Amino acid sequence: MIAAALDGEESTTSRVLRLQTIVRLRWLAVGGQSIAVMIIAFWLRFPLPLIACCSLIAFLAWVNTYLTIRYPPTHRLQPPAAFALLGIDLAQLTALLFITGGLANPFAPLVCVPVIISSASQPKWHSVALAVLAIIGITALAFTPFPLPWYPGVVLLVPPVLTAGFWFAIVSTTAFAAFYTYRVSLEASELSEALTATELVLQREKHLSQLDGLAAAAAHELGTPLATISVVAREMERELGDDPRFGEDVHLLRSQSERCRDILRRLTTLSSENEAHMRHLPLSSLIEEVMAPHREFGIQINLIEQGNRATEPVGNRNAGILYGLGNLLENAVDYAKSEVTVTVTHTPEIVSVMIEDDGDGYAPDILSRIGEPYVTKRQKDDSAGGLGLGLFIAKTLLERSGAKLTFENGGPEKPGARVSVEWPRILMDTKLSK
Repeated sequence: MIAAALDGEESTTSRVLRLQTIVRLRWLAVGGQSIAVMIIAFWLRFPLPLIACCSLIAFLAWVNTYLTIRYPPTHRLQPPAAFALLGIDLAQLTALLFITGGLANPFAPLVCVPVIISSASQPKWHSVALAVLAIIGITALAFTPFPLPWYPGVVLLVPPVLTAGFWFAIVSTTAFAAFYTYRVSLEASELSEALTATELVLQREKHLSQLDGLAAAAAHELGTPLATISVVAREMERELGDDPRFGEDVHLLRSQSERCRDILRRLTTLSSENEAHMRHLPLSSLIEEVMAPHREFGIQINLIEQGNRATEPVGNRNAGILYGLGNLLENAVDYAKSEVTVTVTHTPEIVSVMIEDDGDGYAPDILSRIGEPYVTKRQKDDSAGGLGLGLFIAKTLLERSGAKLTFENGGPEKPGARVSVEWPRILMDTKLSK
C-alpha cells in the first residue's frame, strides 16, 4: 500500500515533502525512543514491556530502512504517500505510549509532531484528517490499562480529573501548533510565489527594453551580405539594364536592395538617436506615460502638479516605477465612481505622487494588511477583488526603487482610497545622483 502511494500520480499541489526529510526525522525518533527505553529499563530499572517496546521501535527502523533502499533521497512524496507515512508514525508512537502509561507518560505530547509536520507541508484536508486520527489516538491513551513504568511495587495512579486535563492540554497543543504551522507555511508559500511573479514582471520589462539593441545588432550583422547584394545588383544593372527581358527585374532588384540598406541604416541609428529619450525621462513625461493607458475607461483623471516645471527632476527610465504606478492608478480607476486625482509634488528634497479616487475606500479590517500578497477585500458595491498579487508586485517594485508607500482612506469631506508614494529627490533626479 505504501509503495503504491509512493509511486502514484503527480498531485497538483506544490506543497510536497521530500522523502529524505521523513527518513531523517524517523531516525531521530528511533534513536530517541531507543535511548528512552534503555534508560527506563536498565538504568532506572522500572518494569515495562521491553519486548513489545523494542518490537515497535524495530518496526519503525525497518520501514525507514526499506524506504531508504527502495527510493532515492530526492524522491518527493505526494500527499497520499506523505499521509500514509505520517499516519504510520502516529500509530507507532501512539502504540508505544499506550503500553507505557498512556497520557501519564511524559512523552505523550509528542503525538502532535506528525500533525505539525503535515500542517507545514501537506494540503489542508490531509492535515485535518491526520489531526482527527491523532485525537482518536489521544483519547485511546486516556483509557490504557497499562500502568506508567514506576518503581517496583508502587503503582502510580493518575486521578481521572488530571487525565482529562492531560487530554485537553495535548489536544489543544496539537490543534494550536498545527494551525499556527499551517498559517506560517501558507504565508511563506504565497510570498514566495508573489516574489517569483515580481521577478517575471521585471524580466519581461527588461526584455522589452533590450529589443532596440537586438535590432541594431541584427542590422549590423546583415549589413555585409546586403552590401554584397547591392554591388552585384549594380553590376547586373550595368550589363543588363537595357535588356528587354531582364532590365525591369534588375532595376527592381537594385531599388529594393537600396531600400533594405536604408531600413538597416535607420535600425542601426535607432538606439543612439533615441537613447537619451528612452533612458532619461522627466517627471511630467513619466506621469503622462503612466496615465495615458487609463484615460479611456469613463473615469475622469485629474492631474495636479505642485512645483516649478522648470526645476522638475529628470530621472532614469525605470520599468519598475512605471509598472508600479500604473498598477496603483489602475486600481484607483477600477474602484472610482467618477474621478481619480493624481497629485505630483517635487521639492529640492522629495518627489511624491498621490493617487486618490472617490470610491468607497479600503475596508477597515484589511487596511493595515494592504500590500501583502492575495489580500483581496476592497469595498466595492458588496464585491471584493483587485488588490491581491498585482498590488503586492507594485508595492515591491516601488519599494525597490527607494519609495515609501502609504495607504489610507480619505476624510468625511473627500472619501475614497488614497495612496502616497514618496522618494528622496536624489533617487529620481540624475543630476543629483551623479
